Amino acid sequence: MLAALLIIMSYVLGTFPSAILIARGNGIDIATFGSGNPGASNVTRALGWRKGIWVYVLDALKAATATGLGLGMGFDWAGTGRPLAYVCAIAATLGHMFPAFRHFKGGKGVACGSGVVMVLQPLLGLAIPVVWWTISKVTGKAAVGSIVTVASVPVGLVLLGRPAWEFGAMAALCALILVKHWRNFGRLIRREEPSLRKA
Repeated sequence: MLAALLIIMSYVLGTFPSAILIARGNGIDIATFGSGNPGASNVTRALGWRKGIWVYVLDALKAATATGLGLGMGFDWAGTGRPLAYVCAIAATLGHMFPAFRHFKGGKGVACGSGVVMVLQPLLGLAIPVVWWTISKVTGKAAVGSIVTVASVPVGLVLLGRPAWEFGAMAALCALILVKHWRNFGRLIRREEPSLRKA
């Protein structure tokens, strides 16, 4: 019962509209700017890197909090809490992507995924923002940084020797995030993806 309540709380926490609030506080309706996506990348295009980083941190923090709570409960056969932590992580990410309070129109989950990995695999988590930032700055495309970074996370788990079930759970989360980028794939192919270089 307590685990179920925690999963629901994780979803609700994931719906916290970081990008919308920060953009609105600076006089912008992020839903009508650029890609219309309420995430760190679009806020960066609208308001610059500093505001974009704030959104990234807040979105990562809400997923990290949900994951950490699941980890702390210790509800599993080994007493590590990791299975529940992954369920809470996915619930928070789904809340971010598909918020029931905003007609299920949310962000793409990259920052949330970063927060999840930061809690469950700290060394790998520390590398994610660096890899994303570097690729995004070099290519000028946040979507390229996001896609490459997300796709590399399951590989990192293999290199760290994590169990197969954990690889599967993380791969499922990463696949969910990549699916949410399907429009970006099309825009990249057509060379229509908005650039970050002007931000």
